[in-house]
Amino acid sequence: MSAAAGTGTAQRGKRSLGDRVMNAVLNLAAVGGAICIVLVLLALVFDITLILFRTGSMDPAIPQGSLAVVREVPASQVEVGEVVTVDRDDDLPVTHRVTSIEQLGDGQWQLTMKGDANDSADPAPYTVLTVRTVMFSIPGLAKPVAALNSPWVLGGVTLAVAALVVWALWPRSASAADADADAEGSDEPAGPS
Repeated sequence: MSAAAGTGTAQRGKRSLGDRVMNAVLNLAAVGGAICIVLVLLALVFDITLILFRTGSMDPAIPQGSLAVVREVPASQVEVGEVVTVDRDDDLPVTHRVTSIEQLGDGQWQLTMKGDANDSADPAPYTVLTVRTVMFSIPGLAKPVAALNSPWVLGGVTLAVAALVVWALWPRSASAADADADAEGSDEPAGPS
């Protein structure tokens, strides 16, 4: 092994705790960013969105406060017994179980739906071309995800990421560079003065 290679190995072993922590945080942020990019692309390609459950009308299958991952599909693919989300004019979407389906023509379908915890079916059937089927749900995630929409949380995350980038890219002081140079020089054998 050459003296230069030995010096590099020794230098890597002498990295400060702060350097190792910074490297770990930046690697973790890079992996998190890559995962976010992949998830956004998958959501766009496969028409996947999130639904937050504010009511308990689908208890016990989907409890109040759950987050559901839904995918848009043509209404012709829906079967009785499936849990779907339909959009309503001038109102929030509704997510209930399909109790009956009737084809109307021109690609339109009429769905009768009922919440699992409700005593009766929804007051009127829904006429739809597409629906969003519930792929899966995770109880208890609605509030944390809804909190992410807060301007305070978004601002705090933005400032934290900006501070991390500034910290990682900020030029090091001359004394830190001198200490690194001294550490490199100490690995060489002492010669005559």
